Amino acid sequence: MISSVLDFLESFYIRYGSFIPLSESDVLEHLKKKGNSDLSSRSVREMTRYRAGLASAPIAGFMVTYNKHTLSLEDLGTLEEQNWLNDQIINMYGELIMEATEHKVHFFNSFFHKQLVAKGYDGVKRWTKKVDLFSKWLLLIPIHLEIHWSLVTVTMATKTISYFDSQGIHNSVCYQNIMKYLQSEAREKKQTAFQKGWKLVDYFAPLSVCLCACQYCRRLSVKQPLQFSQEDMPRIRKRIYKELCDRRLND
Repeated sequence: MISSVLDFLESFYIRYGSFIPLSESDVLEHLKKKGNSDLSSRSVREMTRYRAGLASAPIAGFMVTYNKHTLSLEDLGTLEEQNWLNDQIINMYGELIMEATEHKVHFFNSFFHKQLVAKGYDGVKRWTKKVDLFSKWLLLIPIHLEIHWSLVTVTMATKTISYFDSQGIHNSVCYQNIMKYLQSEAREKKQTAFQKGWKLVDYFAPLSVCLCACQYCRRLSVKQPLQFSQEDMPRIRKRIYKELCDRRLND
């Protein structure tokens, strides 16, 4: 049994580049497949020693690539413990969400809003040159506010712009930026119905949106309720790490 566990740990390390996403349930699931679900104290000691040995020699040049995105181990390391997620993690995860929803949801790059504020509609018009936003059911727009992240969602059917913020801030400037952008895009794409009639809604996000921006986007994109707590964060971080390395959302 011990050799089986050590083989599993080695293959896990090669696949994910680190043990950050490893949980005890992964090992137990492996053992169950092998017909043994009991993890003895001796196995735990051997496993701990073997893990430490592997982790002391990081896989040189470990990279995850997907479409135009590339993640390094340093990027993936932002998913460890209480670290803040970086732009690369959020943007690649957004790409996975779009793929999982068969592009019925559109995720904007985390640099979009900053570019919109700096250069106006003309500065971001080309970002959707080949995208029909008005055929989507949901738009996801992460907003980086220097000290924390917020999230704007746009439900196209009801023309509703929703703002999720962990500090309960009403960001009227952000609302206006997104609404004006959508109106300009509607004029550019000759979508008369979307040139007016937008509604604005505030939501207090009970958890830091930085820590779980990906989870908010994931659940909203598949119409699942935002029912998770701070206690779920370690498990969610591990799952997101694996999904990024596997290049797909897991059930």
